[in-house]
Amino acid sequence: MYILKNAWISITRNKGRNILIGIIILIIAMAATITLAIKNTASDLIDSYMNAYNKEVTIGFNREGMMKDFNIGENGGRDSVKEKFNNIQTYTISDIESFADSKYVASYYYTYSVNMNGSNIEKAEMEDNLGFGKRGGNLENQSDFTLMGYSSLDAMSEFINGTYTMEDVSDNAWDIAFDGNYVFINSELASYNNLKLNDKITLISTDNKTFEYQIIGIFKENEEDSQEIKMFSGSANTIITNSSNISKIVNDNVKGNLNPTFIVNSYSDVSKLQDEFYDKGLDENYILETNEEVASSSVSSVKNVNSFATTFLVITLIIGGVVLFVINMINIRERKYEIGVLRTIGVSKLKLTMQFVSELMIVAIVALLLGATLGAITSKGVSNSLLASEIKNSDNQSEEINKNFGGHGPGDGKLMMKGRGVPTIQAYSKINAVVDLVVILELLGIGLILVIVSSIASMISIQRFSPLTILKERS
Repeated sequence: MYILKNAWISITRNKGRNILIGIIILIIAMAATITLAIKNTASDLIDSYMNAYNKEVTIGFNREGMMKDFNIGENGGRDSVKEKFNNIQTYTISDIESFADSKYVASYYYTYSVNMNGSNIEKAEMEDNLGFGKRGGNLENQSDFTLMGYSSLDAMSEFINGTYTMEDVSDNAWDIAFDGNYVFINSELASYNNLKLNDKITLISTDNKTFEYQIIGIFKENEEDSQEIKMFSGSANTIITNSSNISKIVNDNVKGNLNPTFIVNSYSDVSKLQDEFYDKGLDENYILETNEEVASSSVSSVKNVNSFATTFLVITLIIGGVVLFVINMINIRERKYEIGVLRTIGVSKLKLTMQFVSELMIVAIVALLLGATLGAITSKGVSNSLLASEIKNSDNQSEEINKNFGGHGPGDGKLMMKGRGVPTIQAYSKINAVVDLVVILELLGIGLILVIVSSIASMISIQRFSPLTILKERS
């Protein structure tokens, strides 16, 4: 109590000096509060974005591993590589279901495609005026059409990322799309064959079996600008359906192309999951690939804000600490005689040091509280403004995806996409208390560091000063 009483008397006696110290600490506190609030908001946004992206794992070829055992320059090397590719053991839907039965996998979906020919529908193609014959939208496909089956809405990445957009769709399309003989066709193919909603088409598999489907949607491909001149888009002869319809077509004679996507709980589990897949029979010429890089790139701008806030905070603390240290050194020199008198009348070095530190601590606490209050008022607007733009961007993405699917979602009429890169940060629509308990504790920690750093001068000087020498110099 004696130390605090003397500290308070000293503060009131030297108002000008302590007001100057208080103003400096106040400015530092304001800057630190705003910076910490923005930094914490940015961290929340990063977590929200990363959680919004499904942690996706796909199966890909281990091309590097396959090629390392072959020298293409040697005779027969190319044939050996081709033979190894052809001998890779494929996986089935049953395999996928087995792979997905893992503690590391939260959910899964897949696409399943097969080549088909038309019975009452013609492939969209044009006659080449140069005499090279007819050309269609997909030159790599020797059959008329690619029948693409999706296991769920989540699997329809082309619509989610905006590559495809529904032009016309039945009102109940998304309620029946995954359970029946229904298809969506490209608008170019529809125009070429004069087809409309609810018309029926018949397709023929490569083993000459016929399958009839009803059109419940017409989509278009949003192609990027290209210098290539072509009549039809790459998806003109792509017909979309559900994966169950593909399973009815695929057999020993008809091969399908199966591409699963697994949603994992953590990217760190991928190596363990890959080993588990191998144990369950996955050919070791396959490897697991993730979308971690894509997910991380989506938050790069917010990470930059976070990094800038951290850098600004460090610079502020360094400059503030140096300024306070210098002021405290000057303060000690001015009060050298006072120190000598107190030491002469028997005040110990420890008590004297505690008094000087207490003076600075009292001034710092008052300034920190004022700085935190002013910083909170300012930081709310800044942080909420930053967050508002991100939420608007999120809402726009959700609306765009809904439009891509034709605006007719199941149930309430709006598609509810979970993940797939659509940030779900509506919970942070407004920050009512940017300066929360965490920020206060961080600010107090910063204040404590500043007091300790700036008090080093007084601690050293008090321990070094001799009271008799000080009094002699004074006289």
